[in-house]
Amino acid sequence: MTTKQAATGSLIGLALGDALGFPTEFADVPTILAKFGPWREMELPGKGQGKGIAYITDDTQMTLALARGVRGCQERGVADSERFAALVRREFVEWYHSPENNRAPGNTCLRACRLLDGDRPWQEASQTGSKGCGANMRVAPIGIVPGLSEEQRAGAAQLQSALTHGHPTALAASDLTARAVYLLAQGVDPTGLVGHLRSYAYENRSRYHERWLGDLWTHAQDPSARHFIERGWDECLAVLERLDAVQRTADPELDPCTYTGDGWIAEEALATGLLCFLLFPEDPLTALRRAACTRGDSDSLACLAGAFAGAHLGAAAWPREWTTRIEHRDELLAFGALWDA
Repeated sequence: MTTKQAATGSLIGLALGDALGFPTEFADVPTILAKFGPWREMELPGKGQGKGIAYITDDTQMTLALARGVRGCQERGVADSERFAALVRREFVEWYHSPENNRAPGNTCLRACRLLDGDRPWQEASQTGSKGCGANMRVAPIGIVPGLSEEQRAGAAQLQSALTHGHPTALAASDLTARAVYLLAQGVDPTGLVGHLRSYAYENRSRYHERWLGDLWTHAQDPSARHFIERGWDECLAVLERLDAVQRTADPELDPCTYTGDGWIAEEALATGLLCFLLFPEDPLTALRRAACTRGDSDSLACLAGAFAGAHLGAAAWPREWTTRIEHRDELLAFGALWDA
């Protein structure tokens, strides 16, 4: 990871995808093409003939909030689940109250963070009916922070999701997203990535991380913790099977949402973000542009594609003329340097 600076690459890629997809979210592909021209030539937005600051959305804001919480935990180790929950909760509440929280944030995050701002157990704030993509779009720091065991990485990925999005599919998709970032940072060949993720999902399908999630499952009307978590893994396995079937035959000129969904929900965001990356595993800017020019949740899809591409190719994946303009560049680079060291 140190040589290619995978942590830096993943965080910068996530933010670049977010900025590229910011102006195309909520638009269909014909509208995007009419406004921005051919998708393969999309430029990073910014004032002053494309040379100003490239603004990010709540996707990167919440990624940074999670990263701050993770950094705070590293003093004693992320293995302390209660400390992890407390620090990340604090960062999410600070994001909720920030005057910069004006970038079309998701309703689930807003509702949950409002409830987290108090003394109630976090499980009572969790939106167990929501599997929106707002949890797995921000989970990349869990995939790139070094020194975690497999159990710690999975537990932390699911817990950071559960603070806002407590649906089991949101938990499983966050776990899988962090796993994908981790595997790519470690040098796994992209052609085998989906197979690795499917195996991981099958292995963990019935595992409820009680040390991390506590009694979350009791807030969701399932008869048991196992039933609760299996629901989420099964939905993720179904979309991974769809992805596996099309990843080598998908037409790159066709909107990727056609194959694996629009990405507003967690499992579709995972699959379609991965598809955009896997269509162009050695051409990161094209992967970002493909994700940003979609009918779906374009900024989140491009976030995920950028996190995957950056973890795979490292910091050198991104051109300087783009990285120098990204909002919060200094903080993103600081976290990357910390975790690449």
